[in-house]
This record gives sequence, C-alpha cells and structure tokens, in this order.
Amino acid sequence: MNRDYGLLPPAAKKLLRRAVGRYVVGERWWAVRFAKERAAAVRAEHREVARLARSHAPAEAMVTVVVPTYRRADRLRDAVTSALAQTVTDVAVIVVDDGGGEVGGLPDDPRLTVLRLARNHGSPGLARNVALRLSRSPYVAFLDDDNTWRPNHLETALPALESAGLVYTDLHRRRLDGSTVDVLGRDFDRREHADSAWVDVNAVVVRRAPWLRFDPWARPRWVHPREDWEFVHRVSARSAVTHLPVVTVDYTVHDGSYFSDWSREALG
Repeated sequence: MNRDYGLLPPAAKKLLRRAVGRYVVGERWWAVRFAKERAAAVRAEHREVARLARSHAPAEAMVTVVVPTYRRADRLRDAVTSALAQTVTDVAVIVVDDGGGEVGGLPDDPRLTVLRLARNHGSPGLARNVALRLSRSPYVAFLDDDNTWRPNHLETALPALESAGLVYTDLHRRRLDGSTVDVLGRDFDRREHADSAWVDVNAVVVRRAPWLRFDPWARPRWVHPREDWEFVHRVSARSAVTHLPVVTVDYTVHDGSYFSDWSREALG
C-alpha cells in the first residue's frame, strides 16, 4: 500500500474503502499532490509529438499496436515478433523507445515503426500517448516489451468491440523458465475495480476515441494505483467493458521489470 494512504487512521481507511474504493481515493489524492509533475509531463508529451511528427507520417492500419520499451532489446524482439505474427495482419506496430537507445535486431517489416523519444521520461503512459497521437486506426492494442501475444489475441478480441469500447482477455503469468505463476482473468465490475486491479493493459484492445489517452505522469514505484488501472477505470466510465475468458497473452514475471516488483515466491 502507498505511504500516504498508510498514514490514515484504520477507521478512516476502512470508511473510504467501503464508500469510494481505495484506488479511487488514491488517484484523486495523487491528482492534487502531483499536479505540477503531471502538467510538466503533459508538456513533455506535446513536445515529443511535435518533434516526431516532422519526420513520421501517422501510421495507418485496422489495429495500432503500441509497444513502449526501455533497454530490453532481446525481449522487445520477441514482443514485436508476436505482434507481427497475429492472424489479423492489418496492423501497425509502433515501438516507442523511451530514451534507452537499445532497439536493434527488430524484424524487417513495413508494418513496424520505431519512434525514439528525445530523453527518458520513465513513463509508459507518455510513451503510449505519443504512439496514439501518431497513428490512425479504429482499434488500438497495447503490448509491453517483456511480454508476448499468442497468434489469436487480436482475432479473439476484435469481434467483441462491436458492442464494447474496451475488451480484455486472460493472461498466463509465467516465470523465465516457463513455469506458471497463475492465470489472471475475471469479469469486470466497476465498483470492485475501484478497490482493486486485475485488468492488465497487455490484454486490452480498445476502440479508438478522441479522449483515449493514458496519464503521462511518471508515477514513483511506491504510488498506487498504477497507470494501467487509471486508464481502464477512466475508460470504463465512458464505454462498456467486456472480459473474454481466453488466454491470449503470455506475461513474463521477472526481477528486471522496469515498473513492477514481484515477490520471491512469484519469481520462483
């Protein structure tokens, strides 16, 4: 639990959690406490988009696949290969290098674009927003640089977007040796989601909308909720959310994660 929430008296925490949801409370508090930092991140995002737009025409396809990365070239190659190997082939894969400079060895495919940010922002939300703004497609999907999709991921998700704004599938969370940690997947309930998080952005496919964007603020590691939760919860206020109980994502649990901390038990 984050440090600020932990300072509240137990009775107050219990009341807030029951009435509003601890993640909603946390998100509102961070909006006030880090307003200056968030405004600076928005300005940085605008600068990156303006700079890159001069040399990159907007990518066009039925599905834009957004892959933020930072110094993980070997895993990035596997992630990008899995996105390009989808049974749905009308895709534009956009890798956004967050100032790491290590994106070599990627597949030679005209559907792939690499955008290099001017510096490291430490924010997956900012990187994803840059790709969103430099692409044109009716649908968008997200894949981190240390995970992979099974070939049917987009084929499974896209039909459900005829009646929903956001669709997510199940994740197989596995260790580096391939052994299983668990399978993450449960139906969506927005009230329960206010107090918990179980929708991972790697499993999310969305219908594009003018307001579709992530929070670009680089959240400290101790801050909860994370940007994935904020994105899903905000989108769910404006669009129907559908869960498809089919495993289409392989999520790697490891101690080199840029944004996540795992227990010793999970790491094996």
